[in-house]
Amino acid sequence: MNTLTASNFYFPGQKSVYKGKVRDVYTLDNDLLVMIVTDRLSAFDVVMPKGIPYKGQILNQLATKMMKATEDIVPNWLQATPDPNVAIGKRCEPFKVEMVIRGYLTGHAAREYKAGKRKLCGVSMPEGMEENEAFAVPIITPTTKADSGEHDQDISREEILERRLVSEVDYNTLEYYTRQLFARGTELANNNGLILVDTKYEFGKTQEGEIVLIDEIHTPDSSRYFYAEGYLERLANREPQKQLSKEFVRQWLIQNGFQGKEGQQIPEMSDEYVNSVSERYIELYEQITGDQFIKADISNIQQRIERNVLEYLAQI
Repeated sequence: MNTLTASNFYFPGQKSVYKGKVRDVYTLDNDLLVMIVTDRLSAFDVVMPKGIPYKGQILNQLATKMMKATEDIVPNWLQATPDPNVAIGKRCEPFKVEMVIRGYLTGHAAREYKAGKRKLCGVSMPEGMEENEAFAVPIITPTTKADSGEHDQDISREEILERRLVSEVDYNTLEYYTRQLFARGTELANNNGLILVDTKYEFGKTQEGEIVLIDEIHTPDSSRYFYAEGYLERLANREPQKQLSKEFVRQWLIQNGFQGKEGQQIPEMSDEYVNSVSERYIELYEQITGDQFIKADISNIQQRIERNVLEYLAQI
């Protein structure tokens, strides 16, 4: 399988490289960032041993579409996507928290709820809720933005302000943007027969002090989607929802005894399973955008990326 699981480029004016769980970010002169979206698969903050064909292309193209569909709400960092796996834009100083917003009691929130907890990140969750049921109003449950190799941690608004991770003025702005973006994402999903269940947004500040949206939005790595058709029937029957997100990977790992905890072994990922994950990512792309996914040439991804990025940089 020809997948992009690592990058090792040297672009003109390159100053530094940051390699995250999925993205490799190259900083160039003039605070220009070249973000390479790899095919790495991360779950429970652990990178899986095999890449997923076309995953990086899917995430990058979907994030680009969603950035353009929300730029009237909040400005974003993106300037160009010269390659299916590449986004280029201005460097920003990231906030040290990720803004997670949940419309439904699902995933991590449901697991905490089942364990008897009725507060998540300082936000109360009502008694008597069923898994996958909608909250009356979406709840914001931030996490810390972990360094490489560390786990993101739930954190409350009060603790964020107490630790001065974000100023109160800026945090209020982040909450406002988060709710506006989630409302737009919900609308876009509904238009294509999906429910945007929960998602996360990351923000940064430009050198001029403007808050902008960074990283990815409304992708299967950062979001959870249910199919709208049959949602209420499945909820009434307490059946699992039909969903498009990375949660199916998490559930497969849990069933195979892995939740990212110390001493646990990552289960073997067969080629058949890897291809099934790729197909699910393609399915989500086509469902959420309404467009057919066009597979890029993956015979030599590294060479293709280098050529396209160099051509773009030569023009600016």
